[in-house]
Amino acid sequence: MLTMQGVSKSFLGVRVLHGVDLDLEAGEVHALVGENGAGKSTLMKVLAGEHVPDEGTVRLDGTAHRFGHPAQAQAAGIGIIHQEFALLPHRTVAENVFLGREPTRRGLVDRRAMREQTARLLTELGIGAAEGLTPDTYVRDLSVARQQTVEIVKSLGGASDVRVLVMDEPTAPLADHEAGLLHDLVRRLAARGLGVLYISHRLREVFELADRVTVLKDGRRVTTTRTADTDTDRVVRAMVGRELSAYYPPRARPEELGALRLTVTGAGNDRLHAIDLRLRAGEITGVAGLQGSGRTSLARALFGAAPFTHGRMTVGDRELRPGSPRQAIRAGLALVTEDRKTEGLALRQSVRDNALLVTRAVPARGRPPAGRSLAGLLDRVRLQARGEDQQTQYLSGGNQQKVVIAKWLAAHPQVLIVDEPTRGVDVGAKAAIHTLIRELARDGLAVLLITSELPELIGMSDRVLVMAEGRIAGELPAGASEEDIMRLATSAAERPAPSAAEGAA
Repeated sequence: MLTMQGVSKSFLGVRVLHGVDLDLEAGEVHALVGENGAGKSTLMKVLAGEHVPDEGTVRLDGTAHRFGHPAQAQAAGIGIIHQEFALLPHRTVAENVFLGREPTRRGLVDRRAMREQTARLLTELGIGAAEGLTPDTYVRDLSVARQQTVEIVKSLGGASDVRVLVMDEPTAPLADHEAGLLHDLVRRLAARGLGVLYISHRLREVFELADRVTVLKDGRRVTTTRTADTDTDRVVRAMVGRELSAYYPPRARPEELGALRLTVTGAGNDRLHAIDLRLRAGEITGVAGLQGSGRTSLARALFGAAPFTHGRMTVGDRELRPGSPRQAIRAGLALVTEDRKTEGLALRQSVRDNALLVTRAVPARGRPPAGRSLAGLLDRVRLQARGEDQQTQYLSGGNQQKVVIAKWLAAHPQVLIVDEPTRGVDVGAKAAIHTLIRELARDGLAVLLITSELPELIGMSDRVLVMAEGRIAGELPAGASEEDIMRLATSAAERPAPSAAEGAA
């Protein structure tokens, strides 16, 4: 259905794509993977008419095309969904689907036609009102997963006959259960005969969803193979030139563990119950659990964003129960939130200003001024940027995350809480972040690692706490299996939720 042959593209004399070949069959999900800078997005923008190739051809059903504008690609049947949503929250689903191309009648917007056509698209995709999505629903009232669905419907409504749908990191902002909903929708689209080009850093979902996978590296196609005929190790080796085992640094040895940095006893609030927790210097303690199990609630409670209402908490040798993030920071706690773009960074500010956010907002006596050692701090996290004055929004996801970590290191914490530290970054950046977190632990930090990716949790943790229904359901040693973790994570589902009196007790 689609053939791209010998596609090359340069910007300001720098070659970004080198004669890339790619093809797509009707009804196929074809994954495109590679490190940041490999050329994935540039290749897709050529297909979508956002870039004109310097060389090469694009053929749809054997007919050659040279798109000079996205509207031309849309008219030919190409739909694209970018990683960042382009929705208006205070407008309805129908108004977003037909944004900029509203049907008219007698010179006025035909809202009835908009609603009817949107309803037809939703029905074709198997999405009904029972799922909380109707043409008249306001986008602001939808979950992130359903907003992603609106983006898909919007792309399908943008052309008279969409044949090829490009999805760029569609699950990056989604939780695991939300990603599952999206996967179901992608399968339904492929079953209708669409060809789906699927860009993702999550290799597990690539193998669950894709029929074939193409690896790009430095603007060149390395390999294309059926997912049934390869495995994660071989794909990683093609992407970054090293084995998957190099992802995770060696775990801490018992003699490397130091003093207790954090102790929590019998703590809870309206979401958490009977939390007992001990974190030691030099140790990475992983936290597993299903969506809604209380993992992020635990991080927010420790950090004073949604404080414990009872129980005891000791940081170092000082007992306190932080009632605000400011108190937690002064006590030596740091929290890398799961959403770095909205909660971790000021994207339009410079690397320097972001790295100094915490120390400027919460100055502390005796803490050395971070500005004097900022260059050393950025070197420590191995930041790759043009300089301290570069706007953070122009960094890759992995380098943005390094800036977030640097921001907290400037405050000299004792305890580092990291929630989904590698979400939305490529495999090379993941390995760098893993190494950095392990180095910080070896330098004396106690690390609480929250992640939905079980291979990451198992590879990084010195021990694993499993949460369910707002409680710590159990503890597992280093190297625990995914089956052991999931068994504990689901064990509390059969137990009744604790009463308010039990929680207070």
